[in-house]
Amino acid sequence: MIASSQLYFFMGAALALLLIPGPAVLYITARSASQGRMAGIVSVLAIETANFLQAVAAALGLSAILLSSALAFDVVKYLGAAYLIYIGIRKLMTKDDGTGNEEVKRERLSRIYWQGFFVNILNPKTALFFFAFLPQFVDPAKGNVTGQTLLLGCIFVGMAIITDSLYALAASSLAEKLAGNKKFQKRQRVFAGLVYIGLGITTALAGTKK
Repeated sequence: MIASSQLYFFMGAALALLLIPGPAVLYITARSASQGRMAGIVSVLAIETANFLQAVAAALGLSAILLSSALAFDVVKYLGAAYLIYIGIRKLMTKDDGTGNEEVKRERLSRIYWQGFFVNILNPKTALFFFAFLPQFVDPAKGNVTGQTLLLGCIFVGMAIITDSLYALAASSLAEKLAGNKKFQKRQRVFAGLVYIGLGITTALAGTKK
């Protein structure tokens, strides 16, 4: 279906992209640092579920519909940006108990999952990435272009689960080591909130299809 040499080239290119921290990694590490290891892993699964659906949409040509309409692109973009900023503001507005011994209020894992899913599914830049990246490694001469694109998408998501999970584990481990540091405890909530707001602003300022 896909030549081995082409597949290896794709995996090398994908790995290079995945090892460079991007918006998804910032979101995952912020979640891991503020909510713990399990929250980080759940966020990874949420992000990659959305990535998988975006890859399927790209393979089926559905992404082209979104990317061909500047209005649709902007509507999805601003919804995603608004949602990220909302999460960030809620995080910043969470009140400390004032005891000096802050115990982070744990959110339900189901809530964390759906937040991560909607954050990524409402990011049209993800659709644009898969729409532009995957076809570069598809060989029409090998037949079944849709099947090739789906295979590449699945491989990318599988690799992303591994690399993103490593980031989540690293962030949560560092947070655990600094758990006794009162300054860190007070600032990690602010850090997470600012990360979400920053990602929201970045998403809102992202260019359209043009």
